[in-house]
Amino acid sequence: AALNGFQIDVQLNIMSFLSPQDLCHLGCTSCYWRAAVQDPLLWRYFLLRDLPSWTSIDWKSLPDEEIFIKAFSEVSDNALYDYMAAYKRSCPQGRRSLKSSRPRYGTVTSFLQSLVTQAEPRFAMFGPGLEQLDNSLVQKMMTCPEILLVAGLPHRQIHGIGSGVSFQFNNNQKFNIVTLYSTTSVERRRAREEQAVAVNKMFYQENSTVGNQQAMHYSVIAQVRKVCEVVDGFIYVANAEAHREHDRQEELARILAMVDPALGPPNRPLLVLSCVSHIGVERIPCVYVAHQLQLNLLHQPWMMQDTVAATLDGLLNGIEWLLEEANYKSAH
Repeated sequence: AALNGFQIDVQLNIMSFLSPQDLCHLGCTSCYWRAAVQDPLLWRYFLLRDLPSWTSIDWKSLPDEEIFIKAFSEVSDNALYDYMAAYKRSCPQGRRSLKSSRPRYGTVTSFLQSLVTQAEPRFAMFGPGLEQLDNSLVQKMMTCPEILLVAGLPHRQIHGIGSGVSFQFNNNQKFNIVTLYSTTSVERRRAREEQAVAVNKMFYQENSTVGNQQAMHYSVIAQVRKVCEVVDGFIYVANAEAHREHDRQEELARILAMVDPALGPPNRPLLVLSCVSHIGVERIPCVYVAHQLQLNLLHQPWMMQDTVAATLDGLLNGIEWLLEEANYKSAH
């Protein structure tokens, strides 16, 4: 028995040097290797090793928080967590292979609808990453035509807010972003200089009780409410810089206020940009930020994408997903 245990340990150690993709190919060669490569200890190692490097995650692929807080030896209903399935579902390669799960006629329907309707999809963008970072994401979006082309400047349509800026994605589809700041530009600049938190005037807090505890609950002011009622989706810019303090519970409460089903269709997509100022800043991995924000509590499709404000790295990947989701929802 001791010899068999030693042989298993050696085998697992050798397999840990292979890539997850190589292991999947190896498992296709025989019944023996199929059983061997499914070892949960091995896939837990791969999952915990690789997920900090993944630059995006979504509502279908976010691994359970249990993998971080539970020891491997803990079981549920006499069964170990299926780390292999979680890895294949969450890793970028696995998500790309599942991307085409929608029926082909959905794409055709969306294309035909885009020919009939002239309106640009409109998205509300908000969040602390718009205001707290050393580099301005919005300013970069406005001045970087080789990445994102400005197709139209603001003109008043929504009372007190404006219609936002129109952009053109890949020289093809136009879309509109209404940027919502927490307060005035002077107050935001002062808060950045003093490294303080500006008072957010977009929301007002309401008292609510869950059980015996006071719960944090926000509602949006009237002008923001008008925006939420007409947009096709939301962009939340999260601050992912590791050296800063973050109140994720308050952030979640404000996200929930914006996507409140009482303000519009409940299935409008949410793109979360996990943003840092520039490439040299240490970032919190997007999977960790998704758990900190408890995005699993949301009921609509969401995606989190690592983004760099100074270079717009990752932005187009997120915009592409958001446009696909918005077009799909409008066609069904």
